[in-house]
Amino acid sequence: MRLAVAATAPLGAAVLEGLAGRHDVELLLTRPDRPRGRGRRVGAPPAKEAAERLGIPVEQPERLTAFPGSAPVVVVAAYGALIPADLLGERLWLNVHPSLLPRWRGAAPVERALMAGDAETGVTIHRTTAELDAGPIAAQRALAIGPEDDAGVVYERIGRLAVELLEEVLPDPSFTPQPEEGATYADKIGPADRELDWRRPVEETVNRVRALAPHIGAWGNVDGRRLVVWRARAAEPGTAEDRDRLVVGDVELLEVQPEGRRRMTAAEYLRGRR
Repeated sequence: MRLAVAATAPLGAAVLEGLAGRHDVELLLTRPDRPRGRGRRVGAPPAKEAAERLGIPVEQPERLTAFPGSAPVVVVAAYGALIPADLLGERLWLNVHPSLLPRWRGAAPVERALMAGDAETGVTIHRTTAELDAGPIAAQRALAIGPEDDAGVVYERIGRLAVELLEEVLPDPSFTPQPEEGATYADKIGPADRELDWRRPVEETVNRVRALAPHIGAWGNVDGRRLVVWRARAAEPGTAEDRDRLVVGDVELLEVQPEGRRRMTAAEYLRGRR
């Protein structure tokens, strides 16, 4: 099948790679190159990097005003920009959304599901409409969230599942209206979401760390020092007295990153602090 892909983030890159092995991908529509990383050097979005490896043409409009190709179907996966309503009427736009809609419509569905302690999430393939993630559903499938899974693990599984679902949908799409009952919204992650409050329940703190790893990072103050926390768990009784373990309140920190330094295990951090 001839199609196009609109994608920017790593999830979109995974969907693009999965589809490219099965279909004639006319082009990738993605966001412009932006400053990235600590050095703020301009870099390509992950989906563009994937497209260049695959030899797929890339279009990067700052503002989408016209579709730059002729494919009858566009698969949208973590594109990161609104598609004008007049373009939606020109062809079929199929959105890959990483949740079980109508739960967690919006920008950060995996992160919000983990923060909420959800035991499952999933993938929904739906028609893109002007209303945010509210289009009729073509396919939907759940996947379990393990107690130690972080956002990186969940996104990887969702990428594979999304390609499987698209293979079922693309030959003959049909749609069922999406219910409004049960709709929740996954707001974009902001600075306040990253800050850890050690007074909060331990499960809430650990879930926040899982939700923001390995791509954003939650941080907290530990003995007057700011640490990004990449892995944590509930502390076992007696671990606070163990000098080889980093325990704050009821939370044991397993992997951390001091400001201006690399990620390291808690044991490495403690050795360097002594």
